[in-house]
Amino acid sequence: MGRLKIGIIALIILLSLTILGGGVWWSWATQAYSKQDTTEMIAITPGMTANQVGMELERRHIIRSARAFSILAGQLHTDSKLYAGEYFLSTQMSPREILNELLQGPEFAAIRVTIPEGYTTEQIVNLLVQKEIGTKEEYAKVIASDVFSYAFLQGIPQDKHRLDGFLFPDTYFLNKKATPHAVIDLMLQRFQKEVTPDVESQLKEMKLSLRNWVNLASLVEKEALKQTDRPIIAGVFMNRLESNMPLQSCASIQYILGTPKAKLYDKDLQIQSPYNTYLHNGLPPGPIASPGHASLEAALHPAKTDYFYFVAKPDGYHAFAKTFSEHLANQKKYQ
Repeated sequence: MGRLKIGIIALIILLSLTILGGGVWWSWATQAYSKQDTTEMIAITPGMTANQVGMELERRHIIRSARAFSILAGQLHTDSKLYAGEYFLSTQMSPREILNELLQGPEFAAIRVTIPEGYTTEQIVNLLVQKEIGTKEEYAKVIASDVFSYAFLQGIPQDKHRLDGFLFPDTYFLNKKATPHAVIDLMLQRFQKEVTPDVESQLKEMKLSLRNWVNLASLVEKEALKQTDRPIIAGVFMNRLESNMPLQSCASIQYILGTPKAKLYDKDLQIQSPYNTYLHNGLPPGPIASPGHASLEAALHPAKTDYFYFVAKPDGYHAFAKTFSEHLANQKKYQ
């Protein structure tokens, strides 16, 4: 076989491999980033080119390849047709689908909603309704009847309190056309991210159920104002649980009352409710609020101390005590 013929065959093989490789790359680059739905709010500013948009989308892990996005945009001659605005883009969308969204323009502006740590389901719903995202009646129906396929919700009673603690406090970018089901599901998705394999392993070691972990964290969230106090307060509650002592958390009483009081009285501590941790030993039946990451972490890693009591100080920190007599002294000093 002559050298020329061998060279031609080699060139054909090389070209074939290049074309095949390019086809594989193009197929990969133009597919959706993930099968799991993670939604990001992306702001497209006036004059932004498709190449700049592609680089931002790749940086935010919405698409696989900025280069493929740019090539596709060039084929469609889209640079002068992209509408500025705020878009909700999902990792389940292909680059072509994303370009179609940008060519149609945003249907609605993003609404920034921050859910504070320690909010109850009722407070979260009230905030969403204030933002004109759904109605109270719609949220009540979703919370009481909708079935969400999250393992951490299995076995929880179908009532208005069942999602307490699991609607993760965070900043969300929502739109007014979002359904209450979609909004609630987004918050549950965010909570799911807290349940890592390390967390599950630690809970197993502690012999603590996931729901009781959230129960404990919710008490810590409502009792602690300062970060350094969180693991110590969690440790106090664990010491009491292990000693079969009532937790005596004022936060549980405030939860029963619904409308917080500046000062609790003895009659408040006698309210008949399974959530009254003065009358009943152990953790309450469910979380009393939505704990943030810091409180969940504190409940997962409570400080090992000999403390059984704590009292709030005027500066927001707590004074801790090992004995009841020390606790009485702290109450006299700080309250």
